[in-house]
Amino acid sequence: MSNLALDIRLARQDDAADVAQVYIDSWHDTYPGVLPDALLRAMTPKGQTARWLASIRAQGLEKVLVADSRHGIVGMASIGPARDRTLGFDGEVFTLYVDPAYFDMGIGRALLNGAFAALRQDGMRSCVIWAHARNHARFFYEAMGGRLIAERHATLMGEACPEVAFGWKTLALAERTSAR
Repeated sequence: MSNLALDIRLARQDDAADVAQVYIDSWHDTYPGVLPDALLRAMTPKGQTARWLASIRAQGLEKVLVADSRHGIVGMASIGPARDRTLGFDGEVFTLYVDPAYFDMGIGRALLNGAFAALRQDGMRSCVIWAHARNHARFFYEAMGGRLIAERHATLMGEACPEVAFGWKTLALAERTSAR
């Protein structure tokens, strides 16, 4: 764990390109051999910047957060009300990515803490996160106190995309000192 000073804050419109780059870099680091190569190649800075700019402009109950450091934006998360309330959780972290150059510096933990704080501020008391079953972040979520609560099978570009859900009945992380 490093002493990297972070500010976890709402994303601003001028953060969109940096958010997009963290997202792309994370996907390119995490998903080769897991998701279709065509999908990874199709992720462009221009397209992702437009996507994240639209999300940032539309912030209401759905929000985009960034981990801002003296090095710039090194992580991002998006949150909002749970999309599937049948699981018994009212909030959801839709995305949480850290620039691969900054892994193991506590940024993921800081972002997840910030996401939980923002969900609490919006009146939510619990949270679910869906992750690709072969994404190593699943071990991070377990280390942060998430409990495996569900599995589902989707398809992405015609290929199987198994997902697992982790849930927190209260918006608090497990005590731990090192994580992405």
